[in-house]
Amino acid sequence: MTKNNQVVLNSTRAWVLAARPKTLTGAAVPVMMALALAFADAPQGGFKWLPALLCLLFAFIMQIDANFVNDYFDFKKGTDDEHRLGPRRACAQGWVTAAAMRKAIALTTVLACVVGLPLVLYGGWQMVLVGALCVLFCFLYTTHLSYWGLGDVLVLVFFGLVPVCLTYYLQCHTVTKEVLWSAVACGLVIDALLVVNNYRDRDNDLRAGKMTIVVRIGAKATEWLYLCLGLFACLAGLVFFFEGRYATFFLPFIYLSMHARTGRKMRRIHQGKALNGILGETARNIFFYGLLFSAGVLVDCLLLKSW
Repeated sequence: MTKNNQVVLNSTRAWVLAARPKTLTGAAVPVMMALALAFADAPQGGFKWLPALLCLLFAFIMQIDANFVNDYFDFKKGTDDEHRLGPRRACAQGWVTAAAMRKAIALTTVLACVVGLPLVLYGGWQMVLVGALCVLFCFLYTTHLSYWGLGDVLVLVFFGLVPVCLTYYLQCHTVTKEVLWSAVACGLVIDALLVVNNYRDRDNDLRAGKMTIVVRIGAKATEWLYLCLGLFACLAGLVFFFEGRYATFFLPFIYLSMHARTGRKMRRIHQGKALNGILGETARNIFFYGLLFSAGVLVDCLLLKSW
């Protein structure tokens, strides 16, 4: 065994770092929101715990799989070089060998499929197609689509529309307009994480020919974009306000105040490794958004039933 930066090659610590546990909030929040909506809308005793658990596990494993894929292919492309400002990556730092990472990608991909397959019993064989698309775009994002500036679209789809709508559908066998708007809001909130990441890396991405939305519109416009993502996510909750579900609408505005403060910090820092702190704050804010939204849904559920 060899050491690099105090991390033993292919050790447990190396794999934990490669899995990037802080990113799991982005996987948990869509499922959390969908389950809160399903719990509120399902008939008495109709909420199913097994598919709920399977959805959460599938989301976690796919997120780890995506992190491994990103780590490996960015290493092979040479994107993770000495100019990198973000958190260090396992392959580039020599914590994990490329061969071991390939095996880990294969293992997590198969494990995700095994965990997701039983969802066929609750949602039909179309769940196989959805799972296959999740795996496909997991690879396409790092290898191609992120270089074309389509990362934000994928976040909206695969961290908003797909997990929220699918998780709810498996419980209630329908998708309502409230669920659809919640899925859009969730995708916008989580996209803030990608925007910060690309804002930090804008100079390196430009050199590498990675045409993210930040590279295309510039730093100043991106700062406004970051703020607007949180604002539009909260305004998407108007669908609940007009139905008298006021807690679901108003509680996420606590998140908006946190998001705005983080945005001001991002603007002051402007560039450099210090923006990694903004990345951490944004991940924290996303988790609080999920908690506040879910709490609002459950509070409204209790109040409306008591009336």
